[in-house]
Amino acid sequence: MADTVFIEGLVVETVVGVYDWEREVAQSLVIDLEMAWDNRVPGCSDDVADALDYGAVSECVDACLKRLQPQLLERAAEELAAVLQAEFGVGWLRLAIRKPGAVPDAAAVGVRIERGVR
Repeated sequence: MADTVFIEGLVVETVVGVYDWEREVAQSLVIDLEMAWDNRVPGCSDDVADALDYGAVSECVDACLKRLQPQLLERAAEELAAVLQAEFGVGWLRLAIRKPGAVPDAAAVGVRIERGVR
């Protein structure tokens, strides 16, 4: 299956980072997510019940990162991938988490991972 559902530029405000000051304030993380999903059924039925629910996925990402409050983006990515695969039955996903403004003179730093089999 080569179909993909994606969410790009999802902004989540959460506590993230290793420094003491970072543990006291919420910062923005920007999430890009691609998930393998068979779009043939919803493509034929035109029924939202057959589709991957973008809203539910976005809410899950937000809730997971706010609950986790990770020190490392690597931890956030691993936890988020596991939760999304378990909650939504996604066999493969690619996800990027960016932290804007974390390093001077860089737009963002981040991690990108792929998990599962496409």
